[in-house]
Amino acid sequence: MSAPLVSVVLPVRDAADTVERAARSILDGTLRAIELIVVDDGSTDGSDEVVSRIDDPRLRLVRQDARGVVTAANRGTGEARAPVIARMDADDVAHPHRLERQLDLLARSAADLVGAQVRIVDGAGAPVPSLARYERWSNSLVAPARIAAMRFVELPVVNPTILGRREVFEAGYRDGPWPEDYEFFLRAVAAGRTAAKSPKVLLDWHDSADRLTRTDDRYSRAGFDRCRRMHLLDGPLASVERVDLWGAGDAGKPWLRWLQGEGRSVRRLVDVSPRKVGQRIHGVPVIAPDELPSPDGSPLLIAVGAAGARAEIEDRLVRRGYTPGVDAWFVC
Repeated sequence: MSAPLVSVVLPVRDAADTVERAARSILDGTLRAIELIVVDDGSTDGSDEVVSRIDDPRLRLVRQDARGVVTAANRGTGEARAPVIARMDADDVAHPHRLERQLDLLARSAADLVGAQVRIVDGAGAPVPSLARYERWSNSLVAPARIAAMRFVELPVVNPTILGRREVFEAGYRDGPWPEDYEFFLRAVAAGRTAAKSPKVLLDWHDSADRLTRTDDRYSRAGFDRCRRMHLLDGPLASVERVDLWGAGDAGKPWLRWLQGEGRSVRRLVDVSPRKVGQRIHGVPVIAPDELPSPDGSPLLIAVGAAGARAEIEDRLVRRGYTPGVDAWFVC
């Protein structure tokens, strides 16, 4: 077989009911010059046997002892032959044009990684209400600048849609008390890699109660916080002594305590509540949004969790002269 244009890495652990559907959605796509590397991470439910029965010379099954998704994903990268690598999960479904359109976007853009919009569904193919807000937010981020600016809110490019240049993946996923896909993405952007997104829905992301992101503490809110805070300290907050914080409510106060615990001086808190304006919280004065001065080089973190608040705050900041992703960073 000639050298593939794209190597798709699909780690699997105990997904016998869904892995064939996931694999065939890749193999049946419009981009034919591919290889699909399925790394079975010690499945005990016969997932590897399901994969071995798929008759397609472009598929390679790699078996390993149960060592975790990080080792499996990195093993797939090591086995890949193409200059471009894509990720896929064992319970998702790629749309037919997914790889073709993403490879085209990678070629046309200056991006190192490209993702796609997604449809988040349950086992019956119905929308998942609890993830609707994340779906809308993620799908709204298409341009590289917007993706980079919003990266400390959540993972802005859904992991099983990622396709990118081989050298990005060769940096490897890392084990730790965090979501490995989010940490990989933040590290890539910190290293100067750029990400873009196809403005088309190219993957059905299947949510279920037993999905790893639902059952493993690394993917909990605390796990995401550990990850984003580590990269904030290494990035926008590195060598910074003074910080402003927007949000004096339930979402903002933990960030205030964390910043002070990390030795950062919080100069002012911004909040819309008239009850809080004029007070001091943990020694920090609270001001109204209209009192926020123009940027002066100190980073502003925005920690407000109310639905719809992010867009309103961003509009205010832009009018005040701030640039999200440069001197203002949304963290929730």
